[in-house]
Amino acid sequence: MKDFEYYAPFTLDEALYLLEERKEGARPLAGGTDLIVQMKYGRACPSAIIDIKKVPELNRLEWDAGTGLFVGAAVPISRMNAFLPGASEYGLLYDACSLIGSFQLRSRATMGGNICNAAPSADSAPPLLCLGARAVAACLNGTRAIPMTEFFVGPGKSALAANELLVGIQIPPPPGPASGSYMRHIPRQDMDIAVAGVASFLVVSPEDGLCREARIGLGAVAPTPIRAPMAESVLVGTDLNSGVLEEAAHLASESAQPISDARGSEGYRKELVRVLTKRTLAKAMGEIIRG
Repeated sequence: MKDFEYYAPFTLDEALYLLEERKEGARPLAGGTDLIVQMKYGRACPSAIIDIKKVPELNRLEWDAGTGLFVGAAVPISRMNAFLPGASEYGLLYDACSLIGSFQLRSRATMGGNICNAAPSADSAPPLLCLGARAVAACLNGTRAIPMTEFFVGPGKSALAANELLVGIQIPPPPGPASGSYMRHIPRQDMDIAVAGVASFLVVSPEDGLCREARIGLGAVAPTPIRAPMAESVLVGTDLNSGVLEEAAHLASESAQPISDARGSEGYRKELVRVLTKRTLAKAMGEIIRG
């Protein structure tokens, strides 16, 4: 590693002043499970590390029936998973974050770091897209909320400015009876990066049992995590029968923009999206039916 300066601020203002002063030369550190590896192999060479783990605002983990779930940027994944309410509407987020790394790594890694790393294969990204999450970012000039659909701008690139810090992720409560599921395909059983990942989320009307809202998020099959709007649209207003699920799965596959590499061809990844979409939709629908 190249030499760097290390700072461990105790307040949000102090962290923001350091970012404003250092801008592109500084990198925030929460868990460091991605950043330290990047520094070790020369893919990141910051002149300053700002350790944010001691900033109280970034350690918030709260649930409110009106505003939903807030997960601070420095909250370890293991702590978040232990806190998540038992409601099935957040099951897809729990499923995805339980797949990140190992048990030991999840005790240090954060969901904030997972999205700030902006890898197309980030496991937490498709569920957050489905849940309508917003990234809360701060700089010395104030705060702003960035919809997760606008947060990822390219491989390894987020919408955060150089002087902005992710404070946390706000996830609103779902608008009615809802459930979701996340599944991925990896070459090994554990500790691998998704070749393809799919999150599906359904909101069903309690009056007639028809689908009121559908969201499908795809990971590792485009330059950024994406939604599949055409697939979502065919589900709305239906009873989610097997024919509709198959059509939605096909359209989700058509929405994918994968590359061919050593881990899988374009055609293989598209087929994975089709299969995983149908499976996640069926699982989400089944959980709603079981109540």
